[in-house]
Amino acid sequence: MIMFLCVFMISLVIVRLLIAATNYFSFAYLPVVANVTGAPFVSILIPARNEEENIGVLLKQLSQLKYGKLEIIVYNDHSTDNTESIVTQWIAKQAPIKIMNGVELPQGWLGKNYACHQLAGQAKGDILLFLDADVSVNKDIIERSISHLQKHKLHLLSIFPRQIFKSFGEKISVPLLNYILLSLLPLFLIRKSKSVIFSAANGQFMMFKANTYKTLWPHESFKSHRVEDIAIIRMFKEKGLASDTRLGDNDISCRMYGSLDTAIVGFTKNIFQFFGDSKLVTVCFGLVTTLGPFLIYFYLGAGWLVAYVVGTLSIRLFVSLASKQPVVQNILLAIPQHLVFLFIIIKGLINNKQRKILWKGRNILQD
Repeated sequence: MIMFLCVFMISLVIVRLLIAATNYFSFAYLPVVANVTGAPFVSILIPARNEEENIGVLLKQLSQLKYGKLEIIVYNDHSTDNTESIVTQWIAKQAPIKIMNGVELPQGWLGKNYACHQLAGQAKGDILLFLDADVSVNKDIIERSISHLQKHKLHLLSIFPRQIFKSFGEKISVPLLNYILLSLLPLFLIRKSKSVIFSAANGQFMMFKANTYKTLWPHESFKSHRVEDIAIIRMFKEKGLASDTRLGDNDISCRMYGSLDTAIVGFTKNIFQFFGDSKLVTVCFGLVTTLGPFLIYFYLGAGWLVAYVVGTLSIRLFVSLASKQPVVQNILLAIPQHLVFLFIIIKGLINNKQRKILWKGRNILQD
């Protein structure tokens, strides 16, 4: 039994290494050269709740983009900081920006999902682009995205922005997102395969054909889903609607969390959804990746342990390269990153038992 488990652990590392290498060598970014047909009108839709540190930066960047056929709508979701006044200041500069002040959240809805649904109802574009307020965009990201959408006749395009982390707490937590994603899912299969198993999306950047969105109203379909982005792309694939997910380069980035505490809270609310919404699979993955080195050393010897460690670090190498993250830093911080991962799993189990996950002042795990 133990020998079988050791073989399984080694096989898992090999498979994850192959997936990580594939994601790196397949160059999973948007094409650099954009070829937009017809210059469709784009609605950029931004849900914002207490985003005074980010919203002004994003609106400045959007106002400097070369693509001219767009509108920008911000949904101010009961912010208690200066979010509304910052948006109003940008409107006064005659930028193509509108603001929607949030209404009372209806029963059964999560805040961001309702904000996105409301924004879509006001949007006039041929293309709807949902952007989180903490995303940074540059150069021709809009043209590149539209070009990719048109070329492959996509109904949904999502991007994982290049993640920015500055504090030590961010460095031992934020890289976990791509470490899990890019070692378990070959991104090219999201578009190439019809199977919903190969599904991933990021709500920080989701671009839809407006006609498709307003036929399905996906945020309403998953109004109480904590990881609505993955649920939406799964639904699109089930319906045979071409979808794709790319990695971000220097044209799109995000500082997702500003500290270890906020990163833990953020990842805890959706850690199980990373593993197919299965607590059992999540816990098993955590146990296998934790106990692997010890069991292999005691039952197979030091030689196999070295091979196992080299394989594990090689996974981090390819994931870091594909994610445009510091390679040496991620390798050196592999152990503390893994400890944070285990803590997130434990905290997630506790929160699910207590039926309480607070995010931006709201309990998003209430019945």
